[in-house]
Amino acid sequence: MLGTSLRDLYRERSGKRKRISSYDRTGGNRDFVRVFPGDRVDLCDIHATGCITHIWMTMAPLDDSLEEYLHRKIVLRMYWDGEENPSVQAPIGDFFGMGHGITRNFVSLPLAMSPEDGRALNSFFSMPFGQEARIEIESNAAKPIKFYFYIDYEQYGSEIDSSLRFHALWKREMTKGIKEHPSNAFYQFGGKNQRGDQNYVLLDAVGKGHYVGCNINIHNLRMTREWNWYGEGDDMIFIDGEKWPPSLHGTGMEDYFNTAWCPQQEYQSPYHGILLGGGPNWSGKISTYRYHIEDPIMFERSIKVTIEHGHNNHRSDDYSSTAYWYQDEPHQIHDEILTVKHRLPLPDILSFEEEEMAEHFNY
Repeated sequence: MLGTSLRDLYRERSGKRKRISSYDRTGGNRDFVRVFPGDRVDLCDIHATGCITHIWMTMAPLDDSLEEYLHRKIVLRMYWDGEENPSVQAPIGDFFGMGHGITRNFVSLPLAMSPEDGRALNSFFSMPFGQEARIEIESNAAKPIKFYFYIDYEQYGSEIDSSLRFHALWKREMTKGIKEHPSNAFYQFGGKNQRGDQNYVLLDAVGKGHYVGCNINIHNLRMTREWNWYGEGDDMIFIDGEKWPPSLHGTGMEDYFNTAWCPQQEYQSPYHGILLGGGPNWSGKISTYRYHIEDPIMFERSIKVTIEHGHNNHRSDDYSSTAYWYQDEPHQIHDEILTVKHRLPLPDILSFEEEEMAEHFNY
């Protein structure tokens, strides 16, 4: 159960390397699973003690066409040790690091989308299990798909060395900001948030564990020729039920994601990056990530990871996120994921009339 640094590669290891994949059992080249609309399909159901170390997945309609927003229409779930409520629940594209139902080539330490066009999905998160690991997908696609996968894991002859299990949860919210403002300066920068109770919540978990990061995807829904920066919201992470101000209080959205000065430049690094920087005046869609690999955030009883949607929660935009963490079981019961209708992105370009519609969009 050693780590994976270059320095440790020479050390003797115990256990066995195993894999479950979609290879053609007849010896032919149909190396995929057929999944039809509405199907829930188990990709693996491993009964052993072990740790998943790598997952690779890709998919396409059976006719090799490109179905719009396919990566928001397929839901990925993972269950550990016989649990009935999943520890992982997210649209497949969001789980692998990017939202908006699209893919693009990028690399981070735990997650990557690889060529062609980011449609090869990779995870290197360690996912330990004591007795069982089950992974399923659910298709809400319009067409039957062919689904290819590798699930690589280590199998051990003794108990795993931790009681913590891997978790990931996707959320989406049309944030509710202020409707009237005396000036653009007040809308963007005015007022004081001394409670944090209206912040966008990425994660609200109960138990003992550590939070290891997130990706967040924002669709800027405001139509204006004035300064239209979507960020400026502070990150606030509340540990073990603490009150405002939390011990982890940041200075702005771009600062939490380790960037600066209202960035639009697209950038990738092992632990943080910007996959979509938005259009002119920060319009359109944004995607960014921050993974706490070297600096996980520990909690003994609970954690609530939040961020303001605009300073003082003034902005009304389309937010979605996937949070990743490890914790002991049982975890809080996760609700069923939003229906596919309510998962799909809004149009890329909104007219003023469509902006009015988005303001009243109801999940």
